[in-house]
Amino acid sequence: MKLKLISAAVAAIVAGAPAMADLTFTSLSYRTGPYAANGIPFADGYADYFTLLNERDGGIGGEKVNLLECETGYNTEKGVECYEATKGSGALVYQPLSTGITYQLIPKASADGIPVHSMGYGRTSAKNGEVFNNIFNYPANYWDGASVAIKYLLSENGDSLSGKKVALVFHNSAYGKEPIRTLEELAKKHGFELSLLPVDHPGQEQKSQWLQIRRDKPDYVLMWGWGVMN
Repeated sequence: MKLKLISAAVAAIVAGAPAMADLTFTSLSYRTGPYAANGIPFADGYADYFTLLNERDGGIGGEKVNLLECETGYNTEKGVECYEATKGSGALVYQPLSTGITYQLIPKASADGIPVHSMGYGRTSAKNGEVFNNIFNYPANYWDGASVAIKYLLSENGDSLSGKKVALVFHNSAYGKEPIRTLEELAKKHGFELSLLPVDHPGQEQKSQWLQIRRDKPDYVLMWGWGVMN
């Protein structure tokens, strides 16, 4: 339903736009800093996709796409600054590429009536379109990812994790904390012991966490990192 709504909204904007007007999309990228290893390929791919649409199809609905890119360095404050600096450009949708930034933009973008596409990241509960009607996190979310990980471990253990120990090494941020609630519920359901090992920004220092893993000897370790942490 949400996909239909945003498609209809974009179509309405295209229909009402002046001829030859650009369709503006905004990418809050991070090509610098400790998370650039993840940010650069996404930003490049996102830009290349719109270049493809422009060159192959003449844009969307006959209108060229204009992609605005603003560097955030994966810094939440900078991401909010980018939003405030570019929201007057007529952007149809924002791609924050950061869970922390997405959390901060949700109330702002909702008040401004600007859609946010947090593609597979961001605030998982935003999938409830009745509450968050401007926020889109399709095609999947962090809770889906946590469920898939446990489903795989179940398949490796005859559909039973009873008595097993699972450690989650996670980035100590909004991003890293998103799957915890789901994993806690799945631990109750399937009878495994879950241990939580946060790694602070930027994530290079992990010695104490892996020493803890050596002591606890979990059966499985789930790594929920980003950038240099991985």
